[in-house]
Amino acid sequence: MKNLMYALALLFSFALPFNSWADDDHVRAKDLVESGEILSLEQLLQTVFEGRNWRLLEAELEEKHGQYIYELEILDDRGKVRELKYDARTGKPMHGKKK
Repeated sequence: MKNLMYALALLFSFALPFNSWADDDHVRAKDLVESGEILSLEQLLQTVFEGRNWRLLEAELEEKHGQYIYELEILDDRGKVRELKYDARTGKPMHGKKK
């Protein structure tokens, strides 16, 4: 879990400036989490990774048609890169595909 938290810190320090929102994306995401509109990435990853030997490669929070979606790129325990999408409000999986 300690490694996961370190990876998340690195991910957010490098990845957030490059996503599709404005420069204040991290503030917007923080506000959405604090208001209860979406789950934190940490909460989602604890559920998604529970009991699995997966590695997080990339994570994005996107808004599509008024719905917030976490898009995760992971390396699964078979060495396959997969893109998984989750409803950021509920944490329910939307769909995923192998790359």
